[in-house]
Amino acid sequence: MEEADEGLMSNHFGISSLEREGLTVPDLKGVACGLRVDDLGRAASAMAASGWFRGKVKAVPSGDTLVIMGSGNPETIPPEKSITLSSIIAPRLARRFGTDEPFAWESREFLRKLCIGQDVTFRVDYMLPATGREFGTVYLGDQNIACLVVANGFANVKQQGQKANDNPYVAELVRLEDTAKQHGLGRWTKEPNDPIRNLPTSSIGEADAKDFVAKNKGKALEAIVEQVRDGSTLCVYLIPSFDFVHVHVAGVQAPSMGRQPFIPSRVAQTEDGGDDDVNRKAFAETQASMTAVQKLVASPAICSEIPPDPFGREAKHFTETRVLNREVRIVLEGTSFNNIFGSVYYSDGNTAKDLALELVENGFAKYMEWGANMLGPETKTKLKNADLEAKKKQLRIWTGFKPPATNTRPIQNQKFTGKVIEVVNGYCIIVADDAAPYGRASAERRVNLSSIRPPKVADPSGENKTLEHFARVAKEFLRTRLIGKEVNVSMEYSRRINIADGQVVAHKINSADTRVLDYGSVFLPSQVEGVGSNSSSSSGNQLGVNVAELLLSRGFADVTRHRDYEERSHHYDALLAAYSRAEKARKGYHSKKDHPVTHMNDLTTAPAKKARDFLHLLQQNRRHSAVVDYIFSGHRFKLTIPKENSIIAFSFSGVRCPGKNEPYSDDAISLMRKRILQRDVEIEIEAVDKTGTFLGSLWESKTNMASVLLEAGLAKLSSFGLSRTPDAQTLLRVEQSAKHKKLKVWENYNEAEVIPQRSMTGQKEKETLKVIVTEVLDGGKFYVQIVGDRRLASIQEQLASLKFNDAPFNPAKGDMVLAQFSLDNSWNRAMIVSECQGAAEPEFIVFYIDYGNQEAVPYSHLRPADQFTSLVPPLAKLCSLAFITVPSLKDDLGEQAAGYLSRLLLDNEKEFKAIVEERGTAGAKLEGQGTGEVFIVTLVDEDVESSINAAMLERGFAQIERKRWDSWERRAAVKNLEEFQEHARKKHRGVWRLRDVSETAEEEKALGVDDDEDPLAPAQAPPPSKGFDLIKFIAFKSSEDPEAPGSP
Repeated sequence: MEEADEGLMSNHFGISSLEREGLTVPDLKGVACGLRVDDLGRAASAMAASGWFRGKVKAVPSGDTLVIMGSGNPETIPPEKSITLSSIIAPRLARRFGTDEPFAWESREFLRKLCIGQDVTFRVDYMLPATGREFGTVYLGDQNIACLVVANGFANVKQQGQKANDNPYVAELVRLEDTAKQHGLGRWTKEPNDPIRNLPTSSIGEADAKDFVAKNKGKALEAIVEQVRDGSTLCVYLIPSFDFVHVHVAGVQAPSMGRQPFIPSRVAQTEDGGDDDVNRKAFAETQASMTAVQKLVASPAICSEIPPDPFGREAKHFTETRVLNREVRIVLEGTSFNNIFGSVYYSDGNTAKDLALELVENGFAKYMEWGANMLGPETKTKLKNADLEAKKKQLRIWTGFKPPATNTRPIQNQKFTGKVIEVVNGYCIIVADDAAPYGRASAERRVNLSSIRPPKVADPSGENKTLEHFARVAKEFLRTRLIGKEVNVSMEYSRRINIADGQVVAHKINSADTRVLDYGSVFLPSQVEGVGSNSSSSSGNQLGVNVAELLLSRGFADVTRHRDYEERSHHYDALLAAYSRAEKARKGYHSKKDHPVTHMNDLTTAPAKKARDFLHLLQQNRRHSAVVDYIFSGHRFKLTIPKENSIIAFSFSGVRCPGKNEPYSDDAISLMRKRILQRDVEIEIEAVDKTGTFLGSLWESKTNMASVLLEAGLAKLSSFGLSRTPDAQTLLRVEQSAKHKKLKVWENYNEAEVIPQRSMTGQKEKETLKVIVTEVLDGGKFYVQIVGDRRLASIQEQLASLKFNDAPFNPAKGDMVLAQFSLDNSWNRAMIVSECQGAAEPEFIVFYIDYGNQEAVPYSHLRPADQFTSLVPPLAKLCSLAFITVPSLKDDLGEQAAGYLSRLLLDNEKEFKAIVEERGTAGAKLEGQGTGEVFIVTLVDEDVESSINAAMLERGFAQIERKRWDSWERRAAVKNLEEFQEHARKKHRGVWRLRDVSETAEEEKALGVDDDEDPLAPAQAPPPSKGFDLIKFIAFKSSEDPEAPGSP
C-alpha cells in the first residue's frame, strides 16, 4: 500500500533528487540531470523510492507548516501535502479572537514571505498515526527551510525523542538555535516590545457590515488572505488592524463548493488532541462569527451532504493559487444582505490583476449584473465583455453552452467613406457612398448609430416616454455638424424590428411584418472644423471622433442596454464611459430640468388661406434664414424658418422640374438632396399660390439653386413668376446654355427649329415675324402662331395617327395632356389649369398651349400626353402691343377695346407682320397658363399698311405708355403714334370721351361703330377658329378670382 502511495505521489510531484548516503541536495540534482532519456523510467522509480519530491508552496498556515502542491496538468487539481518541518516548533497562532503566542505572527510571516509560491524539494520523514500529521524536510533551492527559520529565531528545536536519530540535521539545528539566542534574533530578542498581535474580539459580521463598508467604501485596504471558501469568497485579515472579514468578490459568482455533512464534534484539534472544553469553546466562537446564511448551512437540522457544483473545486483552486496567504488590495464596493462585496487585486510580478476579471476570463465564474452594479462602468463593462467571450469559447463552466437566438446579425468587413446628405433623426443618418455611382439608389446608405437610443424617462404611470426635446436637439446637433461633411462609416450589425411600432422583435415573428435595420459607427475626421480636442473620442480611434460618443457625452442620447449575446458597437466600452461622464456632469437630459415645449406653426398642413394671411408677415423682411427639411420635387421643398417658428411649403418662382415619373425627375431630386437638404439657406418670398405654397428664390452659400437646376438641364423656365425673380436674367442665360449643350431635358432640343430668343433692344435691325392671331385676351394682348413653323404640322400629324386607349389616369394641375377641342373634335396639346365638377363627370379647365385659348373639357375627352408631344415647346406666342396701354377687361371700355381688337385680328386667319420691339416676361401671370416670353410688338396689317397699335390709339381704346424711352428709334416711333392719340382726344373718343358726344356720333356711325351697340355682337363675330370663343373667355374671366392661377 505504501509503495502504491509513493507511486501516486511520484506521478504528481516532480522528483527532484535521490537522497543517497553521502550526497547533498545539489549533488543529487546533478545526478538527476545526468540521466539519459532511455533511463528515465528506471530513474523515476529509483527517485520515488528515495522519498524526495518537488512541488510548489500553496499556503503557509503557521511558522513551521507548509502546504505543498504537485505540478501536473493545469486543467486538473494537483495533490497537496501539509508538511510540518521536522524537529522544530514555531509559536502557535491564536484561534480566531484568541491570543497568539509571542512572535507567532512574525514567525508565520517570515516563512510565508520566504516560501509562498516558490518551488521546493521535500520529503516526508514521519507521520503521527493518531492525527495523520506529516513531518518532513523541505529545501528551498539548496537551503534547508527549517534551518533558516531556526537561524532567524522564529522556532525552537524540539527536545529529541526516539525520532532524533532519524533526522541528520538535528545537530545543525541546535547549533543554529544557540547562535540565534546569542545574537537576540526573533523570539530571543532582548529589546522590550510587544511580540503579540492585538486581535479584535470579533470579526466584521452582520451587525456592523454596513457601517464598516460605509466608512471604508472606495478605499484600498491592504489585507492577507487567510482562507478561500470558494472561487469568489475570501476570508482575510486587514493589515494592520487584523480585522477578520469575509469578502465576496463583487460582480461575479464562482460555482458553489457544496456542503459537507454536519458533525457537531468536528472541530479543530491541536497536535496533542486538546480537550473537549477547548473544542466546544472554539466551535461556539466559530458559530458566533457566522452570517445568517452560514448559520443556516451549518445548522444541525441540515446535515445532508451537497456535492460541489461542476468546476467548483477547480475555481477554488484557481483562486487559492493566486491569493491564498498572499498580500492583496481590497476595495470595498457595497453590501447585500449584510454580506460585504469588494474588488480584489493581487500582484502578478509587476502587474496588478483583478481577481474577478481573471475568474470570468478563465471560465471559473459568471458575471452577476446585480453585483456588478456596485462597480464603476468601465470595470463593469470589462467583466460583461469577458463573460460573453468566455461563453463564446465555452470555457469550463460554459462547456456545452449554446447562446440563445437573437434578432441581431453581425456585419463583416463593411467600411466606406461618404458625405452625409440627411439626418433622419438624432440616431440615424443617410450617407452618400463615395464608391457608388452618383444618382443610383445604392449611393445613399441609411446608417443607424450603433448601441445608442433616444433618452427616455418614466412618467408617473410607470411608462417610459421619449424626451422629445432632446430627440429634436440631438437631430439639430447632428445636422449642424454632419450635413455635407465627409465621414468614415464602419457597419457592425443588423437588427430586425417591427414595422408597425419600431420595437425590436423576436426571431420567430413573421418576417413580412418586420424590416431589418443596419447599424454602424460613424466617425467624423478630427480635422473637420468644429471638432476640437475637447470633443475627441476617448476611444482614440484613428478613424476620427465617434459621433455616437459625441451624443452621449452631451447627454442627448442613452446607451442601448443590449441583452447577452446581442451584437453591439465595437466601441461599446467608450460609449459607456461617455454616458457615465455625462451622467456625472449632469449634462443634457441627466440634468432632470424641465424644458419648454416648442410649438411650430406648420403651414404645410394648414388651409391655403392661412398661408395667404401669413404672407405679409414673411414679406416684412426681405430675406429669411431657413432650413430645408424635405425635398418634394426638384423645385418644391419643405422649409423651416426658425425665427418665425414656422414650417412652409416653398417652390422656385418661374422654374419647373420634370414631374413625378417623368424623365430626369429623380435626377433633379437627387441633385437637390445632395446640395441643399437640411442645409442652412436664405429665401426671398414673392407670392403664395392657391395651394398655400410660397413662391420665391432660394440661395445656399450665395448660390441661386434654381440656376443650378437650369445649368444641369434638369429644369425649365416658366413665364409665371419669372418677372418677380431678382436673378431673372441670370436664369435665362444658364437655361440658354443648357439648351445649346442639349443637357437632360433639352436632349431633343433643335436650335434650328426654335425662334431666336434674344432681346432686340438697341438693335438696328428689328426681328420681324409673319404671324396669325389665334386668340385675343384683351385690348392689348393676344396669342399668335408663327407662319411657316413646321412643328405645328408635325404635331398635328402625330396626334392624328395616335390610337388612344381608355386607361384611367389622374390629371392634376400643371400636367401636360391631350384634349379634344369642342368645335371640331380635334385632339390638341393642353395644360390642366384647374378642376371643376360637371353635370355628368368631372371637368377640367385646360389651356391649349399651341393656340392660347381655354375651355372646360370633360374627363372623358382627356388623354395623357406621350413623351414626343411633351418635349416640343408651346407654339402659341404671347404678344403685347408696344408703346401703348389698354384698359383691362374689368376697367371701363375694357370689353369694348377687346371686342374692337378681336374684330381687327380674328378675321379669316389673316396674316400680320409683327415687329418685335423687345422681349419680356411681365404680364404673363394674368393670362393663365402662359407659354414663355412675351413678344412686345408693333402689329402691322400689310393690306392697308397701318399698324394695329395706331388703330387702337385712334379709336380711343388706348393711350401712349408714359415712360422714358432709352433710344432715339423708340422715341421716334412714339412720336409717330402721338398724332393718332391726339386725333382721338380731339374727337373725344373712348377714354377721351366727354359727356357731350353728339358731335362724334355721326362719324362713329360712318365707321360702323355705335357706342350703344355691343361690339361683341354675334353678327359681327368672325367664323370659329382654333381661338377660344371671346364671349366665353370674358364670362370665364369675370367669374375667376382676381388673381391668376398659381404656378403649375
